[in-house]
Amino acid sequence: MSPMSPTHAEPSPSRTAAVIPAAGRGVRLGPGTPKALRTLGGTPMLIHAVRAMAASRAVSLVVVVAPPDGAPEVKNLIDGHALPERTDYVVVPGGPTRQESVRLGIDALPDDVSVVLVHDAARPLVPVDTVDAVIEAVRDGAPAVVPALPLADTVKEVEPGEAGAPEPVLSTPVRARLRAVQTPQGFDRNTLVRAHESVAVHGEGATDDAGMVERLGSPVVVVPGHEEAFKVTRPLDLVLAEAVLARRRANDGF
Repeated sequence: MSPMSPTHAEPSPSRTAAVIPAAGRGVRLGPGTPKALRTLGGTPMLIHAVRAMAASRAVSLVVVVAPPDGAPEVKNLIDGHALPERTDYVVVPGGPTRQESVRLGIDALPDDVSVVLVHDAARPLVPVDTVDAVIEAVRDGAPAVVPALPLADTVKEVEPGEAGAPEPVLSTPVRARLRAVQTPQGFDRNTLVRAHESVAVHGEGATDDAGMVERLGSPVVVVPGHEEAFKVTRPLDLVLAEAVLARRRANDGF
């Protein structure tokens, strides 16, 4: 083919990869198996989460961050389940905190990855349309993108007290301005790396990666999330997830 052909003249699209930190124990679901390895419809939640990322044609690589001493077992687990052939995956050992585990996942990315998704293994049922919307917003120029939903409940800010004790209300935020944040969160890779470097230097914790980017002063935007992208944290969430999966299987016939 001639070097002057249109195919060679077009710039190659940026590669997108997903990082799934799955090194936590999930204490709120009770003792025993780590949360990401609990089964949902007979399949570990982690496998559902990996498949949810791989369902997007834009995602060419999934990096699973395993418990520090459990990377071989997690790799064997993923090897035993079908994933789209177009999607590569690697398993790397994680660290003592979620933030450290995400950083180790980022370190494992090839140089040609410019868009990074960070996804909770405990959100196994996020629809592919939500994943694609996040990726598209990053590719359109947003340094950081989070899927989120409006709140159904009024929220109160309180003065925290002992468990079970009455807590004084400090304020009632305007609900219309609040959003419940989900994952995958999407980032320009350089922005995410800088955010993690800043946290490492200043020792500031954050409950999500977008919060780290906010501290850099970089803009973060919200795109519509989905009610099925909820986090499986408590036993009741597992019941709901089983119901959603059963409905999908009934509708899709698989």
